[in-house]
Amino acid sequence: MGLSDIAAGLEVTTRQRERGVAAVDGTDTTLAERLAPFADDLPCSAERAATVLDTYLGGTSVGDAAGAAGLAPVEGAKVLHRLGVEGLSPLTPLGRDVVRDWLDARLPRNEAVELAGGSEAEFALAAYVETHESLDGAREVVDGAFLEGDASVEKRDTLADAVGDAGSFY
Repeated sequence: MGLSDIAAGLEVTTRQRERGVAAVDGTDTTLAERLAPFADDLPCSAERAATVLDTYLGGTSVGDAAGAAGLAPVEGAKVLHRLGVEGLSPLTPLGRDVVRDWLDARLPRNEAVELAGGSEAEFALAAYVETHESLDGAREVVDGAFLEGDASVEKRDTLADAVGDAGSFY
């Protein structure tokens, strides 16, 4: 039996995010200026969004990043989600399924909140994540911000104590 026999009948049903070559913008534009085209679709100003993103990429929690921008933690999570940062839903996969069932009117809200296993605020954030896509082109700005040096160096330096060197295994 060859690979073609094994793969017969397989089909791709989901798309992966296109991954191009990462490029660092060497111009003098600030992160806030690069986020300005998305400002109308963000829950805060581009300046605050830049602060949330930069602080979060620097290695802090979503709540601390939001606080640095003067936002509530939920609002900071919404900003990051709209900018294409993944993994911000506070619920388990089963909890997200329950949210989708509620959004499709298969469950009443009070029952859905109970079944989802989270608080009211967590349920509301999960519903936001399920009903709002990341903004087209925003992920490239996030990737560029992460590669620009400051945030990635800060994150690496923050985690330096947690990572040993190769000599520690001998």
